[in-house]
Amino acid sequence: MLDIESIRHDNGSEWYEQTDGARSGMTLVMVGYGKCMYWLGQEKLLLEQGDLLLLPAGTAFYGKSIPTRSHEKYVVAFTRTTAPAPLPILETHSCIKQKTGEAELLLERFRSMHRQWHEGLPYRQTMCLALLLEVLTRWNRGIDKGSPAPSKLRHVEMMKSHIQNRYREKITKDDLGNAAGISPSYAAALFKEVTGQTIGEYTHAVRIKTALYLLRHSRLSIADIAESLGYCDASFFHRTFKRLTGLSPSQVMQEREQPLL
Repeated sequence: MLDIESIRHDNGSEWYEQTDGARSGMTLVMVGYGKCMYWLGQEKLLLEQGDLLLLPAGTAFYGKSIPTRSHEKYVVAFTRTTAPAPLPILETHSCIKQKTGEAELLLERFRSMHRQWHEGLPYRQTMCLALLLEVLTRWNRGIDKGSPAPSKLRHVEMMKSHIQNRYREKITKDDLGNAAGISPSYAAALFKEVTGQTIGEYTHAVRIKTALYLLRHSRLSIADIAESLGYCDASFFHRTFKRLTGLSPSQVMQEREQPLL
């Protein structure tokens, strides 16, 4: 089993960290956007959006933001409390770095972990452990399966781009099939295979990510935000938002920046 020690969210351009390798636990990192650097001895690692990094116990490293470049990442420190490890990836004695096709799905899990951990709710260790194990399991499955063929990745990136440009509209497998030049059925199956999410799940995730930003940084009402994101039914927007974030839109709106007087 695993025991979580800390869950951290770094956001900005001032991050700096150095360890001497004395720590007995492992560290899992995922970059949400931007870039940052890690040095492991003489090895230099550039982490970018969608990258996962697993550092085994006893790893000495030095890390910092790239000057003038903001980045976001989640960092989970944990230890193994029993042997054998529940997953092969946890038996590693060297660092593992990989870009994941399931970035949006896994980032959602990291956000939930961070929120659960810092809200101090009952059984937070159990909830966060379940989310951590899901992240590690999905990553291990991806390693076992191997990286998708470049042609598959290219098609999925075309579909993601289409969603990013039109997520306020209703998006179907026919739309994505046309965007990628493949059949609708293959588009739906391929999208789920590479991203771990259905077309609908991914579209909702993109919408809710935008909603989070608008709730914190715009002057729009909740109803206006819901409508602007393609939710004609406000109650459905509330349910979807709560399901994906664990919070209600009104709770997030309380974090809204106040205008300068």
